[in-house]
Amino acid sequence: MRIGYSFWGFLGNGVTDTPDGGRSHRRVLVDGLNDRGHHIVFLQPNRDLVEAGEDFTGLYTWDERLPTIDALLLEWRWPIAGRNVTSCASPGHTCDLHRQEDLIRAYVRGLGLPTLLWDKDLRLAKDDPIRSLPNITVCEAALFPNDGARSLLFPVRDAHMDAADPELLAKAHRDLPLVYAGNQYDRDDAFDRFFAPAAKRHRHVVVGKWPRTDSWPHVTFLGRRPFSEIEPLHRRALTTMLLAPERYAEHGQFTQRLFEAVLVGCLPIGASNMRGVDQVLPEELVVSDGVEAARLIEHLERIAGTARHARLIADCLDRLEPFRLSRQVPVIESVFDSVDTDSEGAR
Repeated sequence: MRIGYSFWGFLGNGVTDTPDGGRSHRRVLVDGLNDRGHHIVFLQPNRDLVEAGEDFTGLYTWDERLPTIDALLLEWRWPIAGRNVTSCASPGHTCDLHRQEDLIRAYVRGLGLPTLLWDKDLRLAKDDPIRSLPNITVCEAALFPNDGARSLLFPVRDAHMDAADPELLAKAHRDLPLVYAGNQYDRDDAFDRFFAPAAKRHRHVVVGKWPRTDSWPHVTFLGRRPFSEIEPLHRRALTTMLLAPERYAEHGQFTQRLFEAVLVGCLPIGASNMRGVDQVLPEELVVSDGVEAARLIEHLERIAGTARHARLIADCLDRLEPFRLSRQVPVIESVFDSVDTDSEGAR
């Protein structure tokens, strides 16, 4: 099947000053689809080449026209003031939303192609008319998606899960008790309740875009760091925290930070108010506030390197099973299974 894929981000490391969590799993998903015999055509600009200077054109196909495809996969874009809602010639303009509108006009409304709309940030309004189109299937990266939507989780490469050794990961030297890698977006309440109190008692760092930090003068914010530094940071850390905006917590959406940490042995601490947290973390790693989090970190420091530590890592790895690539690719195929791959598609 020839699948047109629209995303605004990167396949490789990208550039430092950009919010794109998809770098951890987008290429994993694309490679998984390619391995199943599908051909993927990227429909947004090649930002890897233009902005980051990484050339993947020998491995993947980009086409900014309206190429022939059998189905469409959209990583949903939404209006952002001062960026993609301005005129194309305006300073700072990004054309992701305009391009998405063109793709919807041509492929979804014009040709009626089967379309998977992946609302990865839960930004699609519940009353958006696009939900009612017969050729649209909305998917969300959540354990408990909105009514009418399906679950399509951020995928983890099977080989990476199979290669993770809990005993070796537990024995690794970890000089940071606590880290957080991620941006501030809508996380102030969770940060204030869980991370900030624990940060008063444990050495820590926070990396990411946090423009408003006056409320937490005791927290060490390092600003944005290259994507290539995130894995080494988690390898240094004993724990991280799963900090979720309210809409994520309500629907059990766990970002790529979960498996980025677990795969290298950094134990995630989850908030008890996150729906489904008991499915992705053992009970021992779930807390109700920052005081509990601080005590938990002290406990984990005492057992670091022991068999109990290794068992916790193993438990976290086992709970990543639903995120396996081999379980996510069939979700996409099931959305498109009615496509006649012998048809001409769109031109």
